Amino acid sequence: MTTLVRPGVPVGGFKTVGQIRATNSLIFRRDQNAMGIAVELLTTHTPGAPVVDERGDFIGFISEFDILRALEAAKDLNRLTAEDVMAKDRIAVTDETSLDEAVKLMEEKRLLSLPVKRNGKVSHSITRHDLLRAWIGLGVSIEDQAV
Repeated sequence: MTTLVRPGVPVGGFKTVGQIRATNSLIFRRDQNAMGIAVELLTTHTPGAPVVDERGDFIGFISEFDILRALEAAKDLNRLTAEDVMAKDRIAVTDETSLDEAVKLMEEKRLLSLPVKRNGKVSHSITRHDLLRAWIGLGVSIEDQAV
């Protein structure tokens, strides 16, 4: 693994999902309005986010693709909820998952975001952007710096 040597980067680079700071903290509730979710994804430039039930249990994932499929089927997003539109697969990783495993999972399943579970609950998602940044040893502040 090739990484840059920078302050805040562990010697030898980041190894696990739990070592990196994710940029996607969105989590939607199953009863949230699909139009509201579409607007939130657009305004935050986020490709998708996990969906949880009333107890906070992970029940699915909603992405821009899921919203687009509903629109393509001529469905009214104002009449749909996250649960109506979301993918029911519950693919997630934990803080202990290696970056290698996370990259492979995202590639194999063609995911743009990957929920991270802590203590049995989804706490956030990591994106391909987060993994690339961690892989080469850059922090989230890189967008504000000239490299």
